[in-house]
Amino acid sequence: MDIMIFLIPAAVFMGAVGLAGFFWSLRAGQYEDLEGAKHRILIDDE
Repeated sequence: MDIMIFLIPAAVFMGAVGLAGFFWSLRAGQYEDLEGAKHRILIDDE
């Protein structure tokens, strides 16, 4: 049970870091153009 003193705060910290990264990507506009990304693969730029 002593390990739980370490594991619970570590899990909460890693979850907070993941959530902060997700909100950062939202603010940076990573999800703005979802349609363009799937069409960009078909464009042949030679």
